[in-house]
Amino acid sequence: MPEKRDPIQRVADGADLYDVASWENRTPLDHFAVRLHGFLKSGSRWGVIGLAALILLGQFLIVGAATVQNPVLGVYVLLSVVPAAALVVYVWRMDVTMREPLPMLVITFVLGFLFAGFAAVLNSVLKGFLTAIPVVGMVLFFWLVVGPVEETVKWLAVRLYAFRSEKFDAVVDGAVYGAAAGLGFATIENTIYITGQFLSAANSATMQVGFQQAFQTAALRTFAGPGHVIYSAFAGYYLGLAKFNPENRGPIVVKGLVIAASIHAIYNTSVTYLPALLPNWNLLVFIGFVLVYDGFFLYVLYRKLSRYRRAYDDLDAGKAYEDSFEDLTPAVEYVGDDRP
Repeated sequence: MPEKRDPIQRVADGADLYDVASWENRTPLDHFAVRLHGFLKSGSRWGVIGLAALILLGQFLIVGAATVQNPVLGVYVLLSVVPAAALVVYVWRMDVTMREPLPMLVITFVLGFLFAGFAAVLNSVLKGFLTAIPVVGMVLFFWLVVGPVEETVKWLAVRLYAFRSEKFDAVVDGAVYGAAAGLGFATIENTIYITGQFLSAANSATMQVGFQQAFQTAALRTFAGPGHVIYSAFAGYYLGLAKFNPENRGPIVVKGLVIAASIHAIYNTSVTYLPALLPNWNLLVFIGFVLVYDGFFLYVLYRKLSRYRRAYDDLDAGKAYEDSFEDLTPAVEYVGDDRP
């Protein structure tokens, strides 16, 4: 799309139109405005991160001390995120372009970890309003709050850092960073669920009962955690697609979030209501359901990443990618713009 110009600019023919129809950094006030804009732009990102850190600190003051005092709980948490971590490695290996650097993946993981607090606060504040609605209140809560909020904060973990980096140089990178953000979110969520269950049981029974309850919760979270990686990988993929199609960036981002939030909401609705509908519902049935549900959408994600890989190979984009390390954008845009 050609750049829009003011009517005066179209006929200016080199005339000085500073502060009339054009602008440049010229005066001391201009310099101040540029510096202030840079400070506010950077400060807003750090402000969001700082607020997330404060919320996370508050959560750890409630449940984190239990993990420090009882290292076994920490082992439960680590084991509960192993399958989710394996999925991140799988998505990372599916990246046919240059593999994403570990430091950026770690930072994205940490941001996903931090931003989970936003979701916890919003979920807690809004839950009471929607669940008070008879019959459909919990369904509305999952579809209007849990799914959109949690997928948005994981998306934000990618958007605020990795998305801005030159290393984010291919559509498929979005899926990788989205998966890393999902792992961070799942890790803190599992920590809160497991230690919270331990504290609840330990306050009313013996320490042994507390550990048993924590172990049962860890087993459940082990199978629930990978979903976060899969959902946010979808949202991240479309964020990558949006980066290289700026003329349609907004709708593409929304599409990715709608897909991720919908898959998330369907999962929550199913595991909440199926136990009441199926009299034989138990832990094994739950595990079977999760394996089938997550397995299906993992396959859909695999098909999407494989389609990218085929286009990359068929168009011989790898050669152009390797030959243009000083300016990778043309090769990446070529692949992104020519995808069906």
